[in-house]
Amino acid sequence: MLSKKTKYGLKALSYLAREKDRTPVQIATISEKENISRKFLESILLTLRKSGFLGSKKGKGGGYYLLKNPEDIKMSDVIRVLEGPIALTPCVSLNFYEKCADCVDEETCEVRHLMLEVRDSTLKIFDHKTLADLI
Repeated sequence: MLSKKTKYGLKALSYLAREKDRTPVQIATISEKENISRKFLESILLTLRKSGFLGSKKGKGGGYYLLKNPEDIKMSDVIRVLEGPIALTPCVSLNFYEKCADCVDEETCEVRHLMLEVRDSTLKIFDHKTLADLI
């Protein structure tokens, strides 16, 4: 299930992507327009800034803005930053792989085979969708 953090992050990025001239937008504005708690949004935007999706400007006329074009921001990258692994089990994760403690043989594990299919299908969608597709 998608966390509220990720859902709100996508909503905030979409809001910023609709700003044609990439003018910085204050947190209060995004919070009000997207119905997101300001405190929670601050944390999300900070994460997105540290990950290179957003820039910020302090002072009068300050706020957050996109650093990249919406068509260059893949959903898989955003999901990984805000949500963590896309895979539902650690043994099929591309970036966060861990062997399952209860698994005797990964090659014959039925659950792993199913989760590989789920991961690949999900990744196919997220890799081919960008922020531009959301707006």
